[in-house]
Amino acid sequence: MTRNDGRLNFNLLDEDPLPQDECGVFGVWAPGEEVSKLAYYGLYALQHRGQESAGIAASDGKSIRVYKDIGLVSQVFDESTLNSLTGHIAVGHCRYSTTGASQWSNAQPTLGDTPHGTVALGHNGNLTNSADLRERIIERHGRADFGELNQGNTTDTALVTALLKDQPGDSLEAQAMALLPTLEGAFCLVFMNENTLYAARDPHGVRPLVLGRLASGWVVASEQSALATVGASVIREIEPGELIAIDSDGVRSHHFAAATPARCVFEYVYLARPDANINGRSVYESRVEMGRQLAREDTHDADIVIPVPESGTPAAVGYAEASGLPFAQGFIKNAYVGRTFIQPSQTLRQLGIRLKLNVQDHVVRGKRVVVVDDSIVRGNTQRAIVRMLREAGAAEIHVKISSPPVQWPCFYGIDFASRAELIANGATMEEITQAVGADSLAYISEDGMIAATQQPRSTLCTACFSGVYPIKLPPESRRGKMLLETPSATDAGSTQNPGGGCDPGPDAEFDIDEIPLAEAKK
Repeated sequence: MTRNDGRLNFNLLDEDPLPQDECGVFGVWAPGEEVSKLAYYGLYALQHRGQESAGIAASDGKSIRVYKDIGLVSQVFDESTLNSLTGHIAVGHCRYSTTGASQWSNAQPTLGDTPHGTVALGHNGNLTNSADLRERIIERHGRADFGELNQGNTTDTALVTALLKDQPGDSLEAQAMALLPTLEGAFCLVFMNENTLYAARDPHGVRPLVLGRLASGWVVASEQSALATVGASVIREIEPGELIAIDSDGVRSHHFAAATPARCVFEYVYLARPDANINGRSVYESRVEMGRQLAREDTHDADIVIPVPESGTPAAVGYAEASGLPFAQGFIKNAYVGRTFIQPSQTLRQLGIRLKLNVQDHVVRGKRVVVVDDSIVRGNTQRAIVRMLREAGAAEIHVKISSPPVQWPCFYGIDFASRAELIANGATMEEITQAVGADSLAYISEDGMIAATQQPRSTLCTACFSGVYPIKLPPESRRGKMLLETPSATDAGSTQNPGGGCDPGPDAEFDIDEIPLAEAKK
């Protein structure tokens, strides 16, 4: 659960990384409070959304100070650092890279100057028109190295921060209202100048963003767990297409675009914390119901149901309930392995998943076992889990997955494997079952998954399962994680495809013209 630099991730196998969300964002306006410490604890609650870098900017009404670095929230900040970030407004960010490399210059919040003060901005999501935005900067300034772009920042966030400077309007609020309608893709922005906190969510509402109330102020965050951590009550979600501004005059709301919801269904499946609530639906209850539905669709005669901790636990609870099979803890997770800073030896690396999970032999020996997990990406983790259960003496192993087969890349803020690496791409159910070594394998149906969320199908993005992309995508040469890493990457005639991140990569087995778009959301 750690790389050799000590930074956490939640992968059971390093060579089989789980899907990662881009970032967690947090903002607080609270005069009289230690806002940097509130931001610290808010980001701590959002650490699962981004583990490569962390940063906090704070304003005292006269100037903005920012501190950011590579590492976990707890590694980047200490008491003295937080004490230096004084003021009544703070913006925080924890990052996982889906646009731009994992490097210090890409840590957020980003800083930029505007006619209406300095802006500090954090972003969760992924813009699909970054190439167009970069070209707009070149048209206006004759060069692309403007603002933090000039300091080596290669993220779509830096593009947004740089473009704010040139928008028409007599306030930052008005400038934001001019810029936001021109951004395409998935974005939740939390930003501020010296006196005002802002938050904006794309018209599709792909990623979650919530507003909370403190006794002395207001909080915005990616998930309500961050609000609970700092003692804020939940007011509501920021609406798709909405910009809010918070200052001494209270909360103001503007809509910069009509809402066309396409909320990410994978938030319900895996990305969000179980205690999150998205569009009125508990994520935990959704996952339990996915397990129930999975049992209704495919129940095996077995002795016990066990989860792959921790992500498979709610669905396993639901599966056991609906099937009538007893729930058991077949695996024990090592809670401290993620804190080690020591590189495992080759011998230990060969043990792979055993450094992070141990099988309880006495629980599974001689048993017909149903093992429940949330998704399969490359299949390496499931293969290792099945092998461990066999070695522990399990008589039969039936793998149940509480999401449909992942067959398509994401361009809206999740870092999946390339399509060619996805085990479900082009393989039959029998072939996948054989590849992971199970006696049987079953996925939940797409209809069953959607029903468990209690959301209308038309309001969800299921692109990674269905291949139907609700937000129009640019040509392959104008997208990709490393699009902004080189000056030529956005040339209109470029054939460069850097791959990585959300991009399908050079070995992808489809062309942009083959990707169907949801007719109702073009």
